[in-house]
Formats: sequence, structure tokens, C-alpha cells
Amino acid sequence: MKIWMINHYATNQFFDKTGRHHALSKYLLNKNHDVKIFCANTIHNSDDFIDLKGDLFIEKTGADDTSYIFVKAKIYKGNGLSRIMNILSFYKNIIKTGCFFLKNREKPDVILASSVHPLTLVAGLKLAKRSNVPCICEIRDLWPETFLDFGFTKKNLIIKALYAMEKWIYKKADALIFTMEGGKDYIKEKHWEDSVDLSKVFYINNGVDLDVYYKNIRDNTYIDKDLENNETFKVIYTGSIRPANGVENIIKCARHIKQNEIEFLIFGDGSDKKRLEEYCFKNDISNVKFKGKVDKKFVPYILSKGDLSLLNYKQCKIDRFGTSQNKLFEYLASGRPVIANVHMGYDIIEKYQCGIAQEFNTDKEYADAILSIKKLPTDSYQRLCNNARQAAEDFDYKEWADRLEKIICQLG
Repeated sequence: MKIWMINHYATNQFFDKTGRHHALSKYLLNKNHDVKIFCANTIHNSDDFIDLKGDLFIEKTGADDTSYIFVKAKIYKGNGLSRIMNILSFYKNIIKTGCFFLKNREKPDVILASSVHPLTLVAGLKLAKRSNVPCICEIRDLWPETFLDFGFTKKNLIIKALYAMEKWIYKKADALIFTMEGGKDYIKEKHWEDSVDLSKVFYINNGVDLDVYYKNIRDNTYIDKDLENNETFKVIYTGSIRPANGVENIIKCARHIKQNEIEFLIFGDGSDKKRLEEYCFKNDISNVKFKGKVDKKFVPYILSKGDLSLLNYKQCKIDRFGTSQNKLFEYLASGRPVIANVHMGYDIIEKYQCGIAQEFNTDKEYADAILSIKKLPTDSYQRLCNNARQAAEDFDYKEWADRLEKIICQLG
């Protein structure tokens, strides 16, 4: 079966040799399907881009024999007007590229179009209609619902227009895949059941490619004296250090813990890093160490050397529909307990009993939760570790590829 996957931001996956659509493609290829990943030639959160040498697109073969088609999009910085132009140019050019393939190359058997932004879904639906094949719309972000957490109201005309587009997409799609488990709840809450057939709504969360993850642990050792120190209980955070990630909560939490009892190792970079480093210096917080940004291939090894991982975010109302943070599944695969300072709908940490997930009212509560994991008897701690590993197995992309194949076959 010929499968087209359209994801504006899959470009990074070509270089990282991992990620949602790369992993799904890899395992579908192993099942003798022909998969192509269409994405932008610009690289998200980077000044880099793939030089198309004046062409509309370029095709490259990535790791695991995955086929990538990089489509021309305007270079952008930040989240302002230039990013909007990037989105619009990708939308226009992915349709042009798709039409070129339909005319000169091949017709797919199914198209999977993946948000972040809804115009990718619109493009997928248009190309599917033109080629008379089913279109699966993959919902990884609930636009415009997310905007409500940032102060917009449902009365806003732009929000109303986006809701109308969203409903149209859901109605026209032959199948809907939500990465959060509460996708059907969202449709019901909007009272769209009369327009959107709930039987075509499926759930495939993000996950982890365990084969790659364990290989990285074996092959990509990260040398760091604090990481290798077996005398301390190591609490690890990996990811961006920006206001939205609320890493300051970790720093303030660390003040309530004796300096020699627990060590917080923070791997990542972002606009808040310098300010938080200065805060630690001024307040003599010596049990927090900023390790900087590391290549993704080292993250599995780093997490495997820790004793506890922190999933740190700001609580949002939209969390009631579930979670799909890539970071969580990497944490679970390390076989270490996880503490999240937010509680999600369909909470995975709670379901698998592999840590603590709750919104802490104070920094002291956060610190007490961390200490409670440290003070567990060995057998109780090991039970959390085993539960985390079991969760990772259930969210292995190999399993998700099987589920996606079944959905595609139902449409065929």
C-alpha cells in the first residue's frame, strides 16, 4: 500500500533519525508498505534549511530507508508574521508538490495529514479528493482550543473562524487520529456528534521507538561526573528552559531539599536558562546543575543514569483531554519513576502507577513528593521502575504502527 504522510515539521526527524512519523514509516516499511513523508525544507527552531537549489521540492532517503520529500517554505524566525508566511507558503507548495506527484509519479492509496497547524490537514483533504483516496487527519494539537489558555475568548472572530475550519476538517476526514486519548470527549464537548461520526475517531498517542532507544543507551554514552556519581539521588529534567516549561518551579523546589541529599541535573537550553542560573547563584542553590543542551541521541543514556525524572509544565485547561508529550515516553523507557507537576486527563503516570502526577500548590509540596520517592523501600521503588518500563512497551511505535495499519486497512 502506498501511504503519504504530510507533516510540516517532520524535517527534524530526518536528521534525528527518529520521531513519530519516521518511526511509524520505518515499521510500515517493514510490513512492505511504501511510505513517503512530505515536510518543509525549513527546520523548526533553527536558522538552518535544506537547500532546494531553486526547485519546488527535493527527495532524500533517510535512516531506515525512509523517504522524505522536502517542500519549499519561507524561512522564518520566532512566532510572528514570518512564521505565518512559512505556514502559508508550505500549504501552497505542498499542494503543488502533491499534484506534481499525482501527475508524474504515483497515486497514493491513502494520505495521512498531520497537524500542528490546520492548513496541513486542509491540504491533505484537498489532495485526497483530487486523487480520490481516503484522508486520515491526525490531530496532535487542539486548535483553536489551545488559544483559550492564552487569554483568547470564544467570541473572538478569528477563534470562531478557526472552530468552523476545525469542524469542517473533522467532518470531511475519512478517519481522525487523536494523539490525546480524550479526542471523542472533545468532539462531544463541542456538540459536534451530529456532524462528526465518532466511529471514525481513533487514538494513537506519541511514543518511543524502543529499539532505537535501547541502542542509544548502549552506543551513545554521555560522560558527566555528576551523572556517574552513585552516591547521590539524581533527579533529571530534559528539555526546553523557557517560561512555558516552568523550570523555575524545579529551582524553587530544590531550596527545600538538603544540599547533599538530592542533586537536580537539568539538561537543555532556552531563554530562561541564564536567569535561572543567576537565581541559583544568588540564592546559594548548589544542588541544581545546568548541563546545557545535548544531542538527542544521548538523552536515553542520561535518563538511564538518573533515579527520578521530572515532567514539568504549567497546568492548562486543555490538559483534561489527555497528554502526548514526547518527553514522557522517553522518561518511561528509562525505567525510572516520573513526577509530573500537572495532572492530565487520562493520566498515563496515574494509570500505570509509575510515579506521581498532581498540581502542587506550593514548592514545598513539590519537594515533599520528590523526597517521598527517594525514601521508598527498594521493592516499592523497583515496582515503579517496572511499571514505567511496561508503559513504554505499550507506547512503543512498533505497536502504534500495527494500529495505524489496521485503521488504514479499514478504509481500503
